[in-house]
Amino acid sequence: MVAEVVEALRPRADGRYLDGTVGGAGHAAAILRASSPPGWLFGCDRDSEAIAAATQRLTEFAGRFELRQGAFAEVGGWIAAGSLDGVLLDLGVSSPQLDRAERGFSFQQDGPLDMRMDRRQALTAAQVVNETEESELARIFWELGDEPQSRKVARAVVAERQTLRWETTGQLARFIERLLPRGGQRIHPATRVFQALRMVVNDELGCLERGLAAVWETLRIGGRLSVITFHSAEDRKVKEFGRQRSRGYTVDGPVDVPELRQPCEPQLLWVQRKARQPGVAEGAANPRARSAQLRVFEKIYGS
Repeated sequence: MVAEVVEALRPRADGRYLDGTVGGAGHAAAILRASSPPGWLFGCDRDSEAIAAATQRLTEFAGRFELRQGAFAEVGGWIAAGSLDGVLLDLGVSSPQLDRAERGFSFQQDGPLDMRMDRRQALTAAQVVNETEESELARIFWELGDEPQSRKVARAVVAERQTLRWETTGQLARFIERLLPRGGQRIHPATRVFQALRMVVNDELGCLERGLAAVWETLRIGGRLSVITFHSAEDRKVKEFGRQRSRGYTVDGPVDVPELRQPCEPQLLWVQRKARQPGVAEGAANPRARSAQLRVFEKIYGS
């Protein structure tokens, strides 16, 4: 969704931008190109290999960008508040991560049960499936993977690990396929479980919640935040962020009681209420993009 992102952010020649999930730098390059010649881009990614690849790809824009390894939730210690004209967050896993068996994100090729975006961290997918108790595994598979057979899968995984250790993606994927036969369905039976494991290993929802607040502080008034999600739980987080900051009141606690509302200035405008999705051509050329949803907010009040 490169064209849609550029349209949403409206890069200008003297603008300053952040790509908080720089990946292979496709979006970053488009933003730098659209803000030429003096526009500036900050970029970060939890994956050191992504930073290396992005640095290589952006050589034509030397002197106009700065990249760092780390999560976008940490930008408050790096980028000044109120200094940016636009921020992009393209969530989820990148194609290079999926395509490299040794990263353990995909079951298309056999590899270690790793799934760490930042390989400096200790927690891996192998630890999750080998050490997490059954009830918690079931919750993870249900809430993060939308797996309707979450309890059955968790129970079977825990029973099986009594006699073996889960070590590879192929080992786990084949087991789930035997447990939940495909029956002609296009989606592999292990898809939802692998998604859930990846999200819990990388604390993706926690990072998103903290990160939305962090990157919002870096935006100036009139700046825009564009977020691309691929999962319903991510999209709910983004929509709730927009709802809370677009209303003219605050509530004390998780329940919105009208009598207890406190008036405040709305912080943002929804650039459009309905999420944008990839065009037919992009969806056909890149099946991984089919579930993408782009939401855009504009900052109208705040520090």
